[in-house]
Amino acid sequence: MAYILDFLALSLLFFLSESVSPTTPSKLLVLPVQQDAATGLYLANLHKRTPLTNVPVVVDLNGKHLWVNCEQKYSSKTYQAPFCHSTQCSRANTQQCLSCPGEPRPGCHKNSCALMSTNPITQQTGLGELGLDVLAINSLQAGSSQLGPLVTVPRFLFSCAPSFLVQKGLPQNIQGVLGLGYSPISLPNQLASHFGLQRQFTTCLSRYYNPKGAIIFGDAPTNLPHFHDQDIFRDLAYIPLTITPQGEYNVRVNAIRINQHSVFPSNEISSTVPGHSGGTMISTSTSYLTLQQSLYQSFIQLFSQQLPKQAQVKPVGSFGLCFNSKYKITAYPSVELVMDRPNGPVWRISGEDLMVQAQAGVTCLGVMNGGVQPRAEITLGARQLEENLVVFDLARSRLGFTTSPLRSHGIKCSDLFNLVNA
Repeated sequence: MAYILDFLALSLLFFLSESVSPTTPSKLLVLPVQQDAATGLYLANLHKRTPLTNVPVVVDLNGKHLWVNCEQKYSSKTYQAPFCHSTQCSRANTQQCLSCPGEPRPGCHKNSCALMSTNPITQQTGLGELGLDVLAINSLQAGSSQLGPLVTVPRFLFSCAPSFLVQKGLPQNIQGVLGLGYSPISLPNQLASHFGLQRQFTTCLSRYYNPKGAIIFGDAPTNLPHFHDQDIFRDLAYIPLTITPQGEYNVRVNAIRINQHSVFPSNEISSTVPGHSGGTMISTSTSYLTLQQSLYQSFIQLFSQQLPKQAQVKPVGSFGLCFNSKYKITAYPSVELVMDRPNGPVWRISGEDLMVQAQAGVTCLGVMNGGVQPRAEITLGARQLEENLVVFDLARSRLGFTTSPLRSHGIKCSDLFNLVNA
């Protein structure tokens, strides 16, 4: 009986996708995302292949492309491997050829293109085959916040990566990683190219494990209707967005303040220098705010001075500053990131949003020591993106963020769309 129900559900998905023209105009597309309780990573179920199948993947904000494990359970009537030196290979920025002996199958063809994929947690890399197959994603009904039918990209480019890439660092049953980075075949760029969307996407990540948040592709500030008569993009501030040679999203933090006290003078926080340590990276594969070691030590020292010494307890795990949860602390210090320039827009992080329940009876500061020479001086982790609208406007090279949290409107990310069954 369960098999019959699964088959009917799959058939319904296939019918919905095929009932819509692949080029149906849609100003916004929506991908539901959900936090994994065990790792804190964000997950999405992609609709791929023929017939359409749910493919669970980790969302990597700075990943160059979608890669999936094709060595196990990959079955599709529409999979193709572009020939080496073809137009598709040029678009994927690869000229390396790959030849796989044996019977042709997804991920194994002769004279195909090779594409390097990376596990964002372990940084392990693996060479795989450039493939193309059907991908479907939810449209948004015009003038509403209701999800519309699935629309399809018939020839979506991705990498068939080796199976060892999913074996460490990722949640169980995950089949790959979905890259949203600044590269020709990342999900945002392929959707924008195929559907004629504005080259822009907005994240609204839910902090809670059960309700889902969403990634919205297209010009959401213009096309997303008011939510319960509230303009949720009203408090949006924009700052320059730069791209490293590796395709990572970087911004500039001019100063950090804790309860209005500066952690470092602004001239001691490095500006964004492409290809070098420095600047501020935004990442979903990093859970917490991460600071270069000297900056971290100054941050911890100043933060701890704002709280009673007797409330501190031995640090837990990789957290450097922890407190007894039973000690009545009326309010934890708030943090302000002054973005881009002196007196620039402020990214506010409440004390509550900084603290993490590390174990029973112990609350820790969710700020990590990034070491002496990290990839970036500051990394804004997934927790800083949660319950906040963050707009990656690739067309204008700018980042938008809400200077007032969504909860000030009485709204959570899970409220924006009906994603219960998505």
